[in-house]
Amino acid sequence: MPSISANTTANTAVSYLNANSAAESTAIDEISSGSDTTSAASDPAGMAISTLMNSDVTVLQQASTNVTNGESVLNTASGALTNISDVLTRMQSLAAEAQSGSSSSASLSDLNTEFAALINEVSNIANQTTFNGETLFTGATYSSGATFLVGDTASQTISVSISNLSSLVTTLSSLAVSSVTAASSAMTTLSTAISDISTDQSSVGAQLEQLQYTGSVISTSITNLESASSAITSVDISAEETTYTNEETLTSAAVTAVTDANNMQSELLKVLEG
Repeated sequence: MPSISANTTANTAVSYLNANSAAESTAIDEISSGSDTTSAASDPAGMAISTLMNSDVTVLQQASTNVTNGESVLNTASGALTNISDVLTRMQSLAAEAQSGSSSSASLSDLNTEFAALINEVSNIANQTTFNGETLFTGATYSSGATFLVGDTASQTISVSISNLSSLVTTLSSLAVSSVTAASSAMTTLSTAISDISTDQSSVGAQLEQLQYTGSVISTSITNLESASSAITSVDISAEETTYTNEETLTSAAVTAVTDANNMQSELLKVLEG
């Protein structure tokens, strides 16, 4: 029975209006954002899982950058080692030429001048090759191994190490091809040096390959995590459009109901006044 003191019908209609309006707003939020977890209340468990996944993605993205930096270090070292190898090969050629019986004192002097310049070039490469301010071949950072985080936990690391060439520079500084005897001794030393540099190049190449494989794994992990997170949080547009349409209809109906309920109250008052 209608009551003048308490418009129960209107209150009920307002209650439904509020509920329908809230559901409609949620549907709009999810459609416009593309996410069905616009708030923690939408899907608490899904949001928690998605947050952890997104955190892992962020760390892995930095790990990917770390891998790229490690590759850059090794590529820089590889290029420098190739240059050193080329210089040592030229020095060995000069040492062989100096051991020719037809070489005059003037020829030996000329050969030794170039030989000394090449020794200086090896020294320059070894001492001046740097990455981000760190010397690669004569400093302690890389000779002892520089650690790069390459995963989403602190234990997932790769150590990048590069041979220290300080002793090579010192050894080369005592060589000369100013005589047949000196050239013969220099040639033996250079053969060992070239072999050592070749070993260093192989080590750098192996580490570079490891980082490249690791980078590929990280990239795959990021893609999979982003896909999994999207599957949890992305809204089903078709379903949500249907929900929105339904809630919009119910909201309109509730507005009409509230209006009719209030009008009913007014009509009751008119009856009393009449």
